[in-house]
Amino acid sequence: MQQTTKILTLSLLSCLISACSAPVEERSVVAAEMVMPAPLAMQRAAADSMRKMVAPAAYMVGMPAPERPRLEQNTEKYQSNEVNPVHQVAEQAVSTFSIDVDTGSYSNTRRFLNDGRLPPVDAVRIEEMINYFNYQYPQPNSIHPFSVTTETVDSPWKKNAKLIKIGIQAKDIASKQLPPANLVFLVDVSGSMDAADKLPLVKQTLRLLTEQLRPQDKVTIITYASGEKLVLEPTAGNQKDKILSVINELQASGATAGEQAIQLAYKQAEKAMVKNGINRILLATDGDFNVGITDFSTLKGMVADKRKSGISLTTLGFGTGNYNEQLMEQLADAGDGNYSYIDNKNEAKKVVQRQLSSTLATVAQDVKIQVEFNPATVKEYRLVGYENRMLKQEDFNNDQVDAGDIGAGHNVTALYEIIPVGQQGWLNDSRYQASAKTDTTKKSEYAFVNLRYKLPNQQKSILLNQPVKMASTTLSQANNDTRFAIAVASYAQQLKGGQYNGAMGWDQIIQLAQQSAKPDPFEMREEFVDLVKIAKSLSAKKE
Repeated sequence: MQQTTKILTLSLLSCLISACSAPVEERSVVAAEMVMPAPLAMQRAAADSMRKMVAPAAYMVGMPAPERPRLEQNTEKYQSNEVNPVHQVAEQAVSTFSIDVDTGSYSNTRRFLNDGRLPPVDAVRIEEMINYFNYQYPQPNSIHPFSVTTETVDSPWKKNAKLIKIGIQAKDIASKQLPPANLVFLVDVSGSMDAADKLPLVKQTLRLLTEQLRPQDKVTIITYASGEKLVLEPTAGNQKDKILSVINELQASGATAGEQAIQLAYKQAEKAMVKNGINRILLATDGDFNVGITDFSTLKGMVADKRKSGISLTTLGFGTGNYNEQLMEQLADAGDGNYSYIDNKNEAKKVVQRQLSSTLATVAQDVKIQVEFNPATVKEYRLVGYENRMLKQEDFNNDQVDAGDIGAGHNVTALYEIIPVGQQGWLNDSRYQASAKTDTTKKSEYAFVNLRYKLPNQQKSILLNQPVKMASTTLSQANNDTRFAIAVASYAQQLKGGQYNGAMGWDQIIQLAQQSAKPDPFEMREEFVDLVKIAKSLSAKKE
């Protein structure tokens, strides 16, 4: 026994001497090897080395970010949606879906890539990837609160196919011109929020938003963990020191009882209600509700019922490991709000500074799009993305059916891939399918776009529409924004397995994105190119 003890002591001393004699940057690695299995030590050493070599995440060039230490158990939750199928126009000529201005999927996917991991397939929603970026659509110049533009180009994904882009631009409102705001900050301070990318980042985000407040705005702050607590009564926006003091004191501990807290938030928002103003709850959490009502459908139903009060719910997602993205995205949809995932301070600035108007002020509600394809000119079609926003054809004219809202300055893009009549598509021709009877006078159109919306606090919808002319350009001649949107859609499709990307691989996506990356005032498109390069590298390792 004594002999064994001596051997162990000598071995330990030898390791310590080696560690002391090693260069400074190597000592932590040596020490780590002493207390953990060799393979894990090697991984962490490599990760430390990588952190010193690479640039910040927003400016990485073709190199995956280092892998952060993982939680022992990953319980992240994502909604599973089947990719939209191909439809024959002769059988189903009409496509109907709800508008979607959420962007959380893009920044959440960025988080995975910068951590050196490919995202789960269900974390990738193509429409949120595309709508993360601003496009130079014309401002509305009519009685409607937004403009609608279309463009048709040759598809890079399938021979003889076309891509129809539908672009919607909501009227912009300067932050200073926003109506008075009644905001309730609903902050998760449970123990699960005790991480650098959770509560500290929440506090940074709320500080940034507080700096934008005006005297006519009011802020209420509610925290919740094992119980809910009103920590700040409605306070005028010019009392920034008072608001910031409460934010700075927030600390994480306890379980997560979200349901009662949401009810209290609506109650406080109703008490401070501003007529003809902005009335909105901002829920900041990782979505890990584990006390009270935790059933997803029950929580969603409660929020859907509360939206009738004229108070909207915006969700701000944070963190890793236990993140419940399904809850965050669906609660925002049910609450007539929008969902953002905040993975760093730059994203916080984007959401609550640069896009403050679109985050807070709604210009149109229950916005639905219905596209009728012309059987004389279009044989097949598929909608790119919007899988969890699909509506029945009869829902379009039903004003009781909820749909997405659009905020001031927001733009929304939708892509359809079509097969013109006479070209080979995805489907075999039916032997017994009768030829569609068509009006030859409308052979100059590919489709007819109908859009229905409600003005804020109105019950009756308004209809606008316009045709999609049977004309197209090559991809190289297309509008720069169109080319970039297609690059983003290609990237998202590739992350989901590339089922519809054809011969367009990572290199082609990178090239298209680089060619269409300007203008780029906030270097968002440049960052996108870097993310595609990271995805390419990680995909190659997976193979």
